[in-house]
Amino acid sequence: MLLEIKNLHASIGDKEILKGVSLSLPKGEVHALMGPNGSGKSTLSNVIAGHPAYTVTAGEIIFKGRDLLAMSPDERANAGVFLAFQYPVELPGVGTASFLKAALNAKRAAAGEPELDAVSFIKRLKTRAKALNISDEMLKRPVNVGFSGGEKKKAEIFQMAFLEPDLCLLDEMDSGLDIDALRTLSDAVNVMREAHRSFLVITHYQRLLNHITPDCVHIMSNGRIVASGDKSLALKLEETGYDDYR
Repeated sequence: MLLEIKNLHASIGDKEILKGVSLSLPKGEVHALMGPNGSGKSTLSNVIAGHPAYTVTAGEIIFKGRDLLAMSPDERANAGVFLAFQYPVELPGVGTASFLKAALNAKRAAAGEPELDAVSFIKRLKTRAKALNISDEMLKRPVNVGFSGGEKKKAEIFQMAFLEPDLCLLDEMDSGLDIDALRTLSDAVNVMREAHRSFLVITHYQRLLNHITPDCVHIMSNGRIVASGDKSLALKLEETGYDDYR
């Protein structure tokens, strides 16, 4: 099992948002997490990644056999956790290529590996950029600065493809994207599907799951996972909505 969440409770300030989440994500699988606004989906992804605004009050998260909650956010990232944000932040003054080089070498250092030399880094950068149709001009710009919404989502997926994490958390990567951009990003995710890598894909819409076929679909409501099933569960939601699960 790559990720196991047991009876997780988490709050922001005095407000409890996660109220006993339990979820298992085996290696090599894609799980979709759906639910109404305010149900706790984004909170769950942020807690897994280690966002400091959230306080875990009970439960545990086990990642590759390790206590994830005992690790700092950078330790989680270096161990193979990646969060593609719903609203990617801008980093003025931080070049995209420089940012990726620093992130990759930090991950390698944590694994006891030497830094990637300049030639190998550029080769890797250009190979991944070509696969996702990322321009050289975009790589030279500060992270997400001046990017459109679609470009920011593409940049997030590019970072994921470049860093090759074991656990990919995708927080509503489909929001605000047209069908062509959605297909491009979905193709990138599908290319990354491997036996050792798992995805937790947060979405409101079944249309994303036409491009990324999930092994399991979970429905979240009021801070808990209230139902799980195969892709047919997402199709049912498309017809009936969330009323049966509130």
